[in-house]
Amino acid sequence: MTSENHTTVKVDTSMVMSPTGSATQGSPVSPSTSKPMPELPDELVQAGWSKCWSKRENRPYWFNRFTNQSLWEMPVLGQHDVISDPLGLNAAPAEGTGDAGVGNGQRKRRLSEEAAQGGPNKEHVSYNFNGVKLYKRDNFHASLPIIYWDLDVQTNAVIRERPPANHLPPHPEMELQRAQLTTKLRQHYHELCYQREGIEPPRESFNRWLLERKVLDKGPDPLLPSECDPIISPSMFREVMNDIPIRLSRIKYKEEARKLLFKYAEAAKKMIDSRNATPDSRKVVKWNAEDTMNWLRRDHSASKEDYMDRLDHLRKQCGPHVAAVAKDSVEGICTKIYHISAEYVRRIHQAHQALLKDCNVSDPEAADVQDRLVYCYPIRLALPSPAQPRVELHFENDIACLRYKGEMVKVNRSYFTKLELLYRYSSIDDPRFEKFLSRVWCLIKRYLVMFGAGVNEGTGLQGALPVPVFEALNKQFGVTFECFASPLNSYFKQFCSAFPDTDGFFGSRGPFLNFSPASGSFEANPPFSEELMDAMVTHFEKLLEKSSEPLSFIIFVPEWRDPLTPALHRMETSAFLRHQMSVPAFEHEYRSGSQHICKKEEMYYKAVHGTVIIFLQNAAGFAKWEPTPERIQELLAAYQVSRRALGSPGPSTAPTTLSPASAGGSGDKDSIAAKTAPERSASLDTSPARQDNSSSSNPVGKTTPPSETASV
Repeated sequence: MTSENHTTVKVDTSMVMSPTGSATQGSPVSPSTSKPMPELPDELVQAGWSKCWSKRENRPYWFNRFTNQSLWEMPVLGQHDVISDPLGLNAAPAEGTGDAGVGNGQRKRRLSEEAAQGGPNKEHVSYNFNGVKLYKRDNFHASLPIIYWDLDVQTNAVIRERPPANHLPPHPEMELQRAQLTTKLRQHYHELCYQREGIEPPRESFNRWLLERKVLDKGPDPLLPSECDPIISPSMFREVMNDIPIRLSRIKYKEEARKLLFKYAEAAKKMIDSRNATPDSRKVVKWNAEDTMNWLRRDHSASKEDYMDRLDHLRKQCGPHVAAVAKDSVEGICTKIYHISAEYVRRIHQAHQALLKDCNVSDPEAADVQDRLVYCYPIRLALPSPAQPRVELHFENDIACLRYKGEMVKVNRSYFTKLELLYRYSSIDDPRFEKFLSRVWCLIKRYLVMFGAGVNEGTGLQGALPVPVFEALNKQFGVTFECFASPLNSYFKQFCSAFPDTDGFFGSRGPFLNFSPASGSFEANPPFSEELMDAMVTHFEKLLEKSSEPLSFIIFVPEWRDPLTPALHRMETSAFLRHQMSVPAFEHEYRSGSQHICKKEEMYYKAVHGTVIIFLQNAAGFAKWEPTPERIQELLAAYQVSRRALGSPGPSTAPTTLSPASAGGSGDKDSIAAKTAPERSASLDTSPARQDNSSSSNPVGKTTPPSETASV
């Protein structure tokens, strides 16, 4: 990364925390504390090597997770490839003595110098490491993984030093209880929708409810809401109302359209008869429903478009009256779910406090925080972590399986190694990795619970940009930080995420709405929740107004224009808008939100909606990272869809509802493009200065000064 990617903010380098922390770095409340060098060079860590401790031999050894090789001496850089040349025949001879069969004079790890009982030739060796049962398979040779991240990029994000957070430290027992109660809450939501309105809950509506509530929530739980105002969620209310009286599916054939029209008319008439409606409402709905049924009986030559036009007319006539009679019932669903959630939060918090008390964890003294600028560092917890229970780890081919009390979570081996690297860089209270497995289990379990148990459910909320796009953002615009990510899907090692208690040990800087950088270049690809995106824009503008140092945000949001979302409208009319462009649907891709567990061929999927890319920058940020035509051209070139990705449509191929389009509801990165702009062009469209259709395949829009507002 060139020097232009770093901010020019003036900070005392002796008081700035290095962005590459290690497991042995200083106190969590003092980010400026000097730290010793890590035990292994970064090259060895990236190659899969880690330093372990042999309790039997009472000395350290080095283990490679990619090759399952163990050595008593530290590996030497540049040694031969044990996969392609296992005998070391092509390795250069090294000075010194050692086993002849090992290149570079390194000795393989033997058990008591070949004298231990059982010998070193057992296929499976299980042993205890700091109270955690690990399983080693000597007959497994893992292929080198494909890397979807770059943890070598250093941060240019500068913040005010902040005190440790007051979140309760994670514990598998509490995470298990939270998972069980969240599953029960989902079941309550399903039952209420079915019993009161006779519908299935709208797809992903519970997940978007969690996102929308956490924007407002001031309660103690990191996942479930308990202190929100208003109690009734606009997101949940909107999505449930949109599926009343029936859910409208996306149809392909004429007969499907005819059946859908008949079902809607029948359901509207039945609903208005069974609810306490006014005489005028009852009359309007009944007349329109009966008129539609008579038309269906008479006209058998209508086309699919005729049926859809008639359905649209019927919804406009009956929709307001149906919504009026369903309003109280749907508000009751939202209120009931919120109160149940608040009760579950109370139970979890009480149990967590009791657990910490049993472990003799007491409140620490207040941290001494100085008013100074530092490079951003992972969020720290004020409370020390209690002793962690045993979590078992074993590998099934390329999958790491972690089990606690019969509850298993899984993650790809390469992503497990990524979590180990992030933990080494970010954790400061566990140099011997005694709590590593339990914290990984809590992390993965938390995201599984947030996603839900349905097939592909929730993964669209964690979709990420392709690797080439991140590379272009870093090279061309100095981006080193992700505003919305997780330890599982992040590209950089510095990012903001939803859960500070579990994610902070793996590099998270906490929730973005609580993160206030003074300088830096940032990428923002938020979950597609309207309320969250609107709060994001408010936060962006506050930061840009406040800072005089270089500050830049490059935002990726869906091109929802029918109706236009408030967040997109606000960004397009912002005083800080420097450039915007759109990438048409099906001409770009996302990385799957389940990338940490999915197959390689399912890693990418085509975006079924257009994506708008918006540059919000203050004056200093515009001068430093100006979106020039050359830089924009490089970014668009990185966005070209690969042939392999086009063959992987991802979870978006399943039929979905029309509810987001018709009600202005939130969608996710996998949903059908119900909100995509109707004026899609065949080529990449940029604005300001909307391009003519005769322009080149990769047109470049003009870069505007802050006084010129983009025309859309």
